[in-house]
Amino acid sequence: MAQDKAPEAKTRRPRAETPKGFRDYFGAEVTERKAMLDKIAEVYHRYGFDPLETSAVETVEALGKFLPDVDRPNEGVFAWQDEDADWLALRYDLTAPLARVAAQFRNDLPSPYRRYAMGPVWRNEKPGPGRFRQFYQCDADTVGAPSVAADAEICAMLSDALETVGIPRGDYIVRVNNRKVLNGVMEVAGVLDPADPDRFAAERGIVLRAIDKIDRLGETGVRALLGEGRKDESGDFTKGAGLAAEQAEVVMAFMAARRDTGAATVARLRELVGASVTGGEGVAELETIAELLDRQGYGSDRILIDPGVVRGLGYYTGPVFEAELTFEILDEKGRKRQFGSVSGGGRYDDLVKRFTGQSVPATGVSIGVDRLLAALRAKGRAGADTTGPVVVTVMDRDRMADYMGMVADLRNAGLRAEVYLGNPKNFGNQLKYADKRQSPVAVIQGGNEAEKGSVILKDLILGAQIAQNATLEEWKDRPAQVEVPRAELVAAVRKMLGK
Repeated sequence: MAQDKAPEAKTRRPRAETPKGFRDYFGAEVTERKAMLDKIAEVYHRYGFDPLETSAVETVEALGKFLPDVDRPNEGVFAWQDEDADWLALRYDLTAPLARVAAQFRNDLPSPYRRYAMGPVWRNEKPGPGRFRQFYQCDADTVGAPSVAADAEICAMLSDALETVGIPRGDYIVRVNNRKVLNGVMEVAGVLDPADPDRFAAERGIVLRAIDKIDRLGETGVRALLGEGRKDESGDFTKGAGLAAEQAEVVMAFMAARRDTGAATVARLRELVGASVTGGEGVAELETIAELLDRQGYGSDRILIDPGVVRGLGYYTGPVFEAELTFEILDEKGRKRQFGSVSGGGRYDDLVKRFTGQSVPATGVSIGVDRLLAALRAKGRAGADTTGPVVVTVMDRDRMADYMGMVADLRNAGLRAEVYLGNPKNFGNQLKYADKRQSPVAVIQGGNEAEKGSVILKDLILGAQIAQNATLEEWKDRPAQVEVPRAELVAAVRKMLGK
């Protein structure tokens, strides 16, 4: 008796889903992003910066430990070990690759080296709402320039870039601060000893984190963290820096030092840093930046000296800057709120030191591409042409060569066009396809039109508008469909698109 065959295992199909923390970008999104980045690149190019494209993969050793709050060099990045036992990782920002390039090609690159870079970066972090593991960055940096004129130039360039992409003056502000000023304030407050930088390191870390939370916790919450500590609404207790009341007052005064003019703000900061040498250097740098920007026509309506800029002060070594969009939008609950920060940067003079052992001055800025693009969409200023192609429909599949000739004429005239390549049996499906492609015009030529040497142009945008809003009389006065000689196809399509 023959044995029954065992049933074959059912092949498991892969799930068609985007990996967690990642997303797909479709036509209009990609087009709008490219249009925005092209405009920013024009500004950077005008300032004399050169483009740089680095590999998406770096050695973990080259990336180093730059990510905040991690214990291992490869934590927070997507890393793997290759066949040579070297650890490689996807880049998590565009700055670490710049450090490697500046060190590797230091004998070939001009000094200072001015570059901009745009592209995706990857973070192996827990995703959340609006927080993805892959996103775009747009950076510009100057490596090898110790003068704060380089910082002032970055701020001016950032201002120009925002206005060029469609953020008008009055809808943004670039705020400037200086890490050295904060160090001077900490010295006065007694939590920084210039002779022993490691002393009070734990207290300084708590102070930095506390002032970085001023927007969320308010003055009372920050004061608590500067002192003994703070208990939140859930009852969890966060240990404070242990500063005495008079010490905490110095830090609080620093955050409230902004005045109506840059000169007045600088004067108040000079009072706060007292005899601190480091603090005095920082105040002088802010004064120079303000003067350089003023001579170029960048007033306080565009770029502002603001001690309230505290984000990133633990990382930067000198001037820091942040671009904030000041117009209001509605959040997911319909509440009004300001859009907030879309860009940040500053001076980080230890950029290349890890590779060469020598300190190399550097300053730069990074624009959050997705956030800036979201802001432009919120204001209706994305500005990219997302119109689909002209669609040449197929009435007779045996005459495909004729349709290909039409689309070739349109393309050679610089018009975006395509032939419908699906099943032409159902003409209604062809028009549905054109609608889904956001096509402005459909070209139609059946047997009768071919005999007459003509084509029919269907204005799909006007047709949709008429169908929704127009009366019968308006339909007659504004026909959404016209017949023209085949020889006039390109000119007629141009005319219809122009409307």
